[in-house]
Amino acid sequence: MTKIAVALTLVGVPAGLAITGGNLQTVMTMSLAVWLAVLALFVRRWPLTVLIVSILSIVAMRGAELIGSGWVWPASAAAAVLALQGRLRAATITAGLALLYGFAWDGFVDLEHGGSTFALAHVGGETLWMAALLAAATAYRNTARWREEVAHRLAQDEHEREIDARRRQAEERVEIARDLHDVVSHTLAVVGVHLNVALDAFDADPDEAKESLRLAQQVRGRAMTDLKSLVGVLREGAPIDDLDGLERLAEQVRAAGVEVSLNEFGDRAEVPAPVATAVYRVVQESLTNTVRHARASRVVVTVRYAPASVVVDVQDNGAGAGTMADGHGISGMRERVAALGGALTAGPGKTGFAVRATIPIAA
Repeated sequence: MTKIAVALTLVGVPAGLAITGGNLQTVMTMSLAVWLAVLALFVRRWPLTVLIVSILSIVAMRGAELIGSGWVWPASAAAAVLALQGRLRAATITAGLALLYGFAWDGFVDLEHGGSTFALAHVGGETLWMAALLAAATAYRNTARWREEVAHRLAQDEHEREIDARRRQAEERVEIARDLHDVVSHTLAVVGVHLNVALDAFDADPDEAKESLRLAQQVRGRAMTDLKSLVGVLREGAPIDDLDGLERLAEQVRAAGVEVSLNEFGDRAEVPAPVATAVYRVVQESLTNTVRHARASRVVVTVRYAPASVVVDVQDNGAGAGTMADGHGISGMRERVAALGGALTAGPGKTGFAVRATIPIAA
């Protein structure tokens, strides 16, 4: 900005005085141009001071008849810089006072070269020039400020989006941690049952022991597939288990010797992924608790799909309801369902332990 003001002053002042007939003495014209250019070097630091000193210098040389035209326009660069810095009122008042002085001088003092008509024409022209210059500088400043504000808002929005993405990523990691707990807990419970059967039948019935070990190995293989799926979520964002895995969960528990009845009512096609995952985890954790704690021989899983919600009901006929009332698994299920705006109850049922969850489907 400073270099531009200096260059415009060095070129503009001599050219303007030559065009308007104010170049009475070339030496004085160049001296004024150089002096105003030197003042322009400090215009960014002291713009009002530079403008006042520049106008006083012009008035002095004009009064001494060293130049023949101009009262304010030779200091146009200083006035424009002052307006660009947001001090339009100061620039307007300073230029206005100088123009009033010039009108008085040309109209009432220097009658030999001027007169009221001459003063009105020349000072009026300078007034229009200064008004246009200050208006252009103000418009440029407002446009620059608007662009800066837009850029700041864009940067702020991007920052907020980044924060929101990190928050969602943290929430997803919490969900994945819960899923890992569910998978590992479920697998250990089922494998533990098969290992106990194998241990009890190792001497009396080797074939049954081998079959139990084989089933335990199958469950272990399925669990490894589940874990790889969860790792895929971390690496590539692959989908985790959903409603399609409910029958597989039932088969795993059946292999542990528990009769499982899985009943689904309604259309599950419209169930969103977060709700489907929550349903899967509720069923998985409930079956895990049944195998581990309930000492049940039968469990009934009922899932009802409605337009507004999904209702999950898991009830066994075990005798270990008291040991299942509290624990990380029940608490984790309740938190997962609550995060989706639903509710979960768990406690003694008609024949054993019952888990019931209602999960709304967002519109």
